[in-house]
Amino acid sequence: MSDSRFSQRWDQPEIMDDLEFSGEEMDQALRELETINKWLGGNAVTLTGLAHLKKDFPANKTITIADLGCGGGDMLKLMADWGRRHQIELELTGIDANDYIINYARHRTLDYPEIKYQTANVFDPDFQKQHFDIITCTLFTHHFTTIQLEKLLGSWTNNARIGVVINDLHRHWLAYYSIIAITRLFSRSYMVKNDGPVSVLRAFRRQELKSLLSQLHLRGFKLRWKWAFRWMLIIPT
Repeated sequence: MSDSRFSQRWDQPEIMDDLEFSGEEMDQALRELETINKWLGGNAVTLTGLAHLKKDFPANKTITIADLGCGGGDMLKLMADWGRRHQIELELTGIDANDYIINYARHRTLDYPEIKYQTANVFDPDFQKQHFDIITCTLFTHHFTTIQLEKLLGSWTNNARIGVVINDLHRHWLAYYSIIAITRLFSRSYMVKNDGPVSVLRAFRRQELKSLLSQLHLRGFKLRWKWAFRWMLIIPT
């Protein structure tokens, strides 16, 4: 399908980008996003990335993982369950710049002592001094411009001792119109109805990601397309 909207990344902000947004509308959006990601199987992409890096885990050591843009904590719970199944001791830190979201996530993960949280902006120099074994982010990188991503990826690859796992969207007309249809049918959140399609338009084509990685002189990465219209990017460090 020929449509100029898909030829390059959009820079239109999402409602979710408002770091002061809070309240019942945010709660509704976070609940719906958890359901949508579960239905479409997108969260499995991050777990697949972790499984790929598992061979590099040092024996008898707690593995520290920072989940950037952690949202409602859905991915953190799945990673904690993955660690328990594989008898891997994990220390998981959810990072989000919206304090309301952090408190929401903390309340929903009380049964997971291996999960803790920080309210932090990923551009904050103090945050960028922190080191973890693995840095993960799910549906997070598309919120930034290419120039911003160059800075962030440079920081993440310096601060992750084992690797970085990125799970984000493929910009494609079918993904765009599908999310419009899904949210019209099932969503009660105006944020989800707005941000879902905008997220696709802000997402990536394969060559855009490869060009970004080339500019940063990153080698040995794995970039794979996964259902449903997701990119799995694994960058060993």
